[in-house]
Amino acid sequence: MASPKAKCVLQNEAGKECKVSPGKGEGEAALGNRMYRLEELETVATVGTGTFGRVFLVRDKHSRSFFALKQMKIPDVIRLKQETHVHNEKEVLSEVTHPFLIRLFWTHHDERFLYMLLDYVPGGELFSYLRTRGRFSNSAGLFYTSEIVVAIDYLHQRDIVYRDLKPENILLDAEGHIRLTDFGFAKKLSDRTWTLCGTPEYLAPEVIQSKGHGRAVDWWALGILVFEMLAGYPPFFDDNPFGIYQKILAGKLEFPRHLDFYVKDLIKKFLVIDRARRLGNMKNGADDIKRHRWFKTVDWEAVPLRKLKPPIIPKVSHDGDTSNFDVYPEDDWKKDPPVPQKDLDLFKNF
Repeated sequence: MASPKAKCVLQNEAGKECKVSPGKGEGEAALGNRMYRLEELETVATVGTGTFGRVFLVRDKHSRSFFALKQMKIPDVIRLKQETHVHNEKEVLSEVTHPFLIRLFWTHHDERFLYMLLDYVPGGELFSYLRTRGRFSNSAGLFYTSEIVVAIDYLHQRDIVYRDLKPENILLDAEGHIRLTDFGFAKKLSDRTWTLCGTPEYLAPEVIQSKGHGRAVDWWALGILVFEMLAGYPPFFDDNPFGIYQKILAGKLEFPRHLDFYVKDLIKKFLVIDRARRLGNMKNGADDIKRHRWFKTVDWEAVPLRKLKPPIIPKVSHDGDTSNFDVYPEDDWKKDPPVPQKDLDLFKNF
């Protein structure tokens, strides 16, 4: 077996080299004796679409294992100025291993596309379950929040800010535990960053005001998420983004009557405009969150061991079940012309 740090080089159909970059930790074991080749990944179905990419369920012809293959059009990535985000996503996923985070196994590019081979998580998006149920019970919200706190704390301890927490980016595995996905906005931070990115309803005030932001934005977003899970709608919403931003900056919260007293207190402490006073961003970090009264029944040591009982067990008949995802038309998405060499050079290390 090659050493974990070794980069395996293989030939693709055109005889060009493509690098296999093993992720650390669990990713190494999965990659150890294997090199992935595009032609050995059989496309089963489309399970997601985005502005410049698609996610396919694929099956490895050798191991018969299922994976998610994220495929991004190079011209669209460049046109939308997403090169840095794509490189950040690879860098971040290559160095994280956690039961509540998606795993990256392999990256590759050819003359048209960038590829990322990831875990396939068959339970579907938390968003779908929230939409079906209208809202979650207090105990269900407590379960998901506990697992998310552990995942975000893990990232923050590695100086990574996630920046895209929302129900659409939380997948449920076959047992009902969470997996954060889509690390396109994630970034390794030494100090602060000024990029405006995220979903309008979930943006922290400091992002809107271009004040420079850091890890505190993830705790703000968690406050929005807890509210949305338990109320069925986000606390700040409007028909257009500008209206949403005005409401966020005004910071006026109106809670539905049914919300638990302690969860209202928790949400208020997350949605504090002054970052220095925001729960999770003070000197005790995530420990302040874990000690909050809403979590009094949570055994924090049991959370990352996946010992808490999930409130929803997805209906999954087999590892490659796609029934928990929307159905997408399988069109001729792959028939784009090759991109010029100067564009390919932007991704030579991908």
